[in-house]
Amino acid sequence: MTTPEFTANRENFCYRHPDRQSFVLCQRCLRTICPECQTQGPVGVICPECLKAQRKAETPAQRRARRQWGMSSAADGKPIVTYAIMAVTSLVSLIAMIPGIGRQITNALLFSGVYLYPSISPYPFEPWRLLTATLVHGGFIHLALNMLALWMIGRSLEPMLGRWRYLTLYLISGLGGSVAVACLDPTQATVGASGAIFGLMAALLIVGRHLGANVTGILVILVINFAYGFFVTGIAWQAHLGGMLVGALIAFIYTRTKRPKQRGLQIALLSAVVVALLVIVAFVPPALLLAGVYG
Repeated sequence: MTTPEFTANRENFCYRHPDRQSFVLCQRCLRTICPECQTQGPVGVICPECLKAQRKAETPAQRRARRQWGMSSAADGKPIVTYAIMAVTSLVSLIAMIPGIGRQITNALLFSGVYLYPSISPYPFEPWRLLTATLVHGGFIHLALNMLALWMIGRSLEPMLGRWRYLTLYLISGLGGSVAVACLDPTQATVGASGAIFGLMAALLIVGRHLGANVTGILVILVINFAYGFFVTGIAWQAHLGGMLVGALIAFIYTRTKRPKQRGLQIALLSAVVVALLVIVAFVPPALLLAGVYG
């Protein structure tokens, strides 16, 4: 089901496959192209027609180099980043479940706000935990559910955004989840990729709405999953909230800076979001701790 706005805006569809929606533009001709029509270039992707024109302009030496390094002209549109994140996260999480060494690995990677403020905490300063917490989980079911959600969302969202934008969204959303935990409960220890995945869900909602698609189903799933964290103990709803808000903000930036000439602005805005998150986590929780807000 799609809205009339979606159907009316033909720029939301691949120019070679009018029935396929996409969020990605060819970096040369700026036409919308679906995953099947995308060929990864040094920067962004290009469509088959522009690729053909580019190949015609190649020198013999360039053609030999392309063949030597195995550069393919076929665009597969596979969610490579999603698969890579799933593989790395699953490997680390499964190793962390091995009796004997698993607890040490989990303790080394989990996140808690106390690792950010050595001046008021007995723990060392280990800021990398803001992101490494996404690599370990609280059990096999926790891992399986998160990886299933990542697989389901990534298959649609990664081809729409492109690999680098998708990876950036995932990482900053994960950071946002940890920042929210530090601000709302700095002594709580958390693990899992849920914050990053909530960011992906929120981004899919924003991007889908921008394209004019019917996003009611996505919204219902997002609300149900978020509300679930309030009724089940042991779930860091703070990470869900932070990841969701940051993911929505990143997606909004993407929808407003999607053209190649806006790339500099997009990078600047993304950098500003990261800096803002780091400033918040550096100053807000210590101030609240010293004020006795957390009890």
